[in-house]
Amino acid sequence: MSRRLLLVAIPLLWVAALASAAGAVYCKHRTRALFVELESLNARRDNLEIEWGQLQLEQSAWSSPAFVERVANAKLHMALPPPKEIEIVSP
Repeated sequence: MSRRLLLVAIPLLWVAALASAAGAVYCKHRTRALFVELESLNARRDNLEIEWGQLQLEQSAWSSPAFVERVANAKLHMALPPPKEIEIVSP
């Protein structure tokens, strides 16, 4: 009976060892693929942060009072009135 058990147990152990090795290889491959994807996402995040900083700089440049005044003067022909023409109205 022990010989029969050995004839069944040895192939089962081989199959279990091969399945375990295949599982380890798959897990290692999947880990590497996920790491590459993570690094790609980190690079994209870094690029988006750079772009966000550039957009903030551009927004601050477009909204500066000097720029608004220059555009209003050039395109809308608006100008500040001379100080003599300014009247202060109080209630």
